[in-house]
Amino acid sequence: MTKGNINVSVENIFPLIKKFLYSDHEIFLRELISNATDATLKLKHLTNVGEAKVEYGNPQIEVKIDKDNKKLHIIDQGLGMTAEEVEKYINQVAFSGAEEFLDKYKDSAKDAGIIGHFGLGFYSAFMVADKVEIITKSFKEEPAAHWTCDGSPEFTLEPAEKTERGTEIILHIAEDSTEFLEESRIRDLLNKYNKFMPIPIKFGTKEINDPEHEPKTTKDKDGKETTEPHRQITVDDIINNPNPAWTKQPSELKDEDYSGFYRELYPMQFEEPLFNIHLNVDYPFNLTGILYFPKLSNDMQIQKDKIQLYQNQVFVTDNVEGIVPEFLTMLRGVIDSPDIPLNVSRSYLQADGAVKKISSYITRKVADKLKSLFNNNREDFESKWNDIKIVIEYGMLSEEKFFEKADAFALYPTVDGKYYTYQELYNKIKANQTDKDDKLVILYASDKDAQHSYIEAAKAKDYEVLLLDSPIVSHLIQKLETSKEKISFARVDGDHIDNLIKKDDTKISKLDEDQKKTLDELLKEVIPSEKFMVQLEAMDSNANPFIITQPEFMRRMKEMQQTGGGGMFGMGNMPEMYNLIVNTNSDLVGEILNTKTKKKQERLINQSLDLARLSQGLLKGEELTNFIKRSYDMIK
Repeated sequence: MTKGNINVSVENIFPLIKKFLYSDHEIFLRELISNATDATLKLKHLTNVGEAKVEYGNPQIEVKIDKDNKKLHIIDQGLGMTAEEVEKYINQVAFSGAEEFLDKYKDSAKDAGIIGHFGLGFYSAFMVADKVEIITKSFKEEPAAHWTCDGSPEFTLEPAEKTERGTEIILHIAEDSTEFLEESRIRDLLNKYNKFMPIPIKFGTKEINDPEHEPKTTKDKDGKETTEPHRQITVDDIINNPNPAWTKQPSELKDEDYSGFYRELYPMQFEEPLFNIHLNVDYPFNLTGILYFPKLSNDMQIQKDKIQLYQNQVFVTDNVEGIVPEFLTMLRGVIDSPDIPLNVSRSYLQADGAVKKISSYITRKVADKLKSLFNNNREDFESKWNDIKIVIEYGMLSEEKFFEKADAFALYPTVDGKYYTYQELYNKIKANQTDKDDKLVILYASDKDAQHSYIEAAKAKDYEVLLLDSPIVSHLIQKLETSKEKISFARVDGDHIDNLIKKDDTKISKLDEDQKKTLDELLKEVIPSEKFMVQLEAMDSNANPFIITQPEFMRRMKEMQQTGGGGMFGMGNMPEMYNLIVNTNSDLVGEILNTKTKKKQERLINQSLDLARLSQGLLKGEELTNFIKRSYDMIK
């Protein structure tokens, strides 16, 4: 028997591991199963290249709980270790030896799937165990070895009786970690971290119907049929899928394979995804994965943490910010890359060159897929637009390269349910919606019902009105106005229609200057100046007498501040201010001016103002009650 001290660079690494190495102790199981997987994949490679003269077979990893003796076993059938290798890889804290293996077989082992990136691997066991044993037998013709350590730098190493190839790790679970002796806890962890590991993982057994037994059906003398029950057999419970969809070539998969894998990833999701994007690249980095576009609402806060990051089929995290462009964190699916560094800070990730390349590749791939979906079946793409627009609009705002590519597939729907690309929209409205300063004015509504009268006024002039109702629309139109030449966006209720698109044919007012001055004074006596800025405008005589609008700039700044940005303008604390446009060519306005009694003038002004407020949804509470009562009195 050998005794000795583990060669570590600090006086005692174990308290450090226990306290600081990982914030979450549950990670130990991922580390140990990753090492077992590496040991199995290494053996597979050595048998393939003829260096291991053994039968590879169908090895699996087994996890066993011995609750009575407070032990947890992780058993593999991989290449095992000699006593000399235990000294080298365990006692010198040389991780799992994966880097050395890959270096030695760098040409032939490129695609062996070795994990080999996971922290201090084996030593994470001491986060939950106060004693750890290794019983291991190498594939070479050498005796088995038994290593024991109680969490101090001291160890023992002696021969063992083990006759089968592979390694068994035995964790003597510490008093403060007995949760890891519960079957439900271990099953949850295996499902979380090891659901798609490349080697089958056995955890207990289960009863299934015997596939070789077909239940017989018999009839009694009355002709009544009876079928015997299925015969049950006990089989190993393999808890993982070693060949998940993302490890296969797109040509091997059908639509039902993609939707089946989605259900495997998200068993509680009952809505099918709209479409998927299969990622598959091996230069200048390795990356595979499948991203799904789910149906997305306009709420941008609840969608994140749905993409799972794997490294060689080992779950790492579902916080992929910094790796996946932020606008795509609202999607679902899997990304697997051996080139993404682990256990490092987010700021490091964001500065890492390989990660930046991966991020821009994913952006390009998503843009290309959206373009092909649009080109191949435009009608289908239009039908899905409302469910995916939030991702596309967010991408246009946050990623310049995506913004450029999005011109080919980003849609601008109208209030009448037509869909245009930007170029199509431009060509359609250029002739009619260019103002006297040669600027193209794109009209839009955010709420068809609330802005109905303004939409109708625009349609009366054959203007096209877009329906842009996502929460980031103010940011998006700001971006478009600065990126495209000589255009501006105007919401239909931002002013009366002749002011939104100013033409040369200015209307002549029926009122002379003195009458306008009298009217202005009369209105300002009645209308509260802290809420409304009165503007006298000559419009069509059949246009509404009073129109309430909110200046585009002010409203847009408020909206931008509510969804982040625009805060420097300090709009959030400003009271709501509206323009009250009074049509000097309206018969009712003429009647207000010519009415002899002050009381009747005030009543007509208040009634007209309240009707305008009602049309904008600004009349509420007591004021609404008084308006209704006053209106009934007028009818009487």
